[in-house]
Amino acid sequence: MIWSLIVSMYAVGGLFGTMSVTFVSGMLGRKKAMICNSSIAIVAAGIMMTSKYARSYEMIIVARILYGYTAGLGLSTHLMYLGEISPRKFRGIVTLTSVTFGSLGKLSGQFFGLSEILGREELWNIVLCVPAFFSVVQVIVLPFLPEAPRYLFIEKGDDMACKKALQSLWGQGDYKEEMDEMLAEQLAIEAAPPKSPLQLLRDRSVRWQLMSMSIIYCCNQLSGMSAISIFSFDIFLKAGIPGDKIRYVTLGLGVSEIITSISCVSNSLSFTAGGATATLNSELFIQSNRLASFVLMGIQRWLMFAIMGLVFPFLITALNSYCFVLFACMCLLGFLFTFFILPETKGKTLLEISEEFKALTVCGKSSLEKKNIQTKL
Repeated sequence: MIWSLIVSMYAVGGLFGTMSVTFVSGMLGRKKAMICNSSIAIVAAGIMMTSKYARSYEMIIVARILYGYTAGLGLSTHLMYLGEISPRKFRGIVTLTSVTFGSLGKLSGQFFGLSEILGREELWNIVLCVPAFFSVVQVIVLPFLPEAPRYLFIEKGDDMACKKALQSLWGQGDYKEEMDEMLAEQLAIEAAPPKSPLQLLRDRSVRWQLMSMSIIYCCNQLSGMSAISIFSFDIFLKAGIPGDKIRYVTLGLGVSEIITSISCVSNSLSFTAGGATATLNSELFIQSNRLASFVLMGIQRWLMFAIMGLVFPFLITALNSYCFVLFACMCLLGFLFTFFILPETKGKTLLEISEEFKALTVCGKSSLEKKNIQTKL
């Protein structure tokens, strides 16, 4: 019971972290929010390290909640920051690098978990503190990086700081076109102020964006990768791999995940950015809706993660290896939706992408037509 509680607290923390994105990122800014998030991860590592000597499972639970919180807040804020600092034509490919480095993080955990390194019973508290190393690096490096230009211009109204940040990121230049694009987005936001997650759910003008995000995130979570990550030991054991060799097979899985994500960056974005799940929030929503969209999609991500953890053991018991046929069907659904319905986003402004979604037709009618009819009436 205590073990199950400790494991599940990570998802609980992730859910709370996702729900706090709007408040923390809006109040502190993207850069300071990530610094604060990394500091919390360092505190969590300290609690985890000392829990062994205090003989306290309560400290482990607290550390797991804090780790989950930093994962929920950090992932959304990091994706937001990448989307807001990158040039329009490179926005998708820059944001997609988060997938590569996320896979690299998992691989580092699998590597340090080897019995030859730190994966021994007496070192369990040390191996669970490995993520703190990356948090320390972030706390040291992030103060030297500029704040997100879009945040400075649109939310803070500081055009000089925005221009300085653009020059720091992209090199010398006046960047009038980029700032005019931000100004147009700012004027659109003034007509429609920033929304809360509930207000965004009620907003018909972004219904297609929300549906697209929800369907693609769902297909991504149900592709089978989450199940393999969580239950890799049980899956490989049923496949007939000796127990003492499974950790090395898992390490190979991590390497293949990195290779796949790198190939996606170099190849898939050359013809479409639509299938790159990590980039969608930054590409589909204007500034006023982006924070709320990250909250909603983060909540869905963590709920799907928890549901998969609960349901998959029953699926593999009932269907054995055939359960992956269900995952293949979800992958096919995601492909069909992306190919036939999701508009291309590469090289387009956020307002242009928003207009393309409004022009999507359902039963021969689009939301633009409905809006025109209402205006005429």
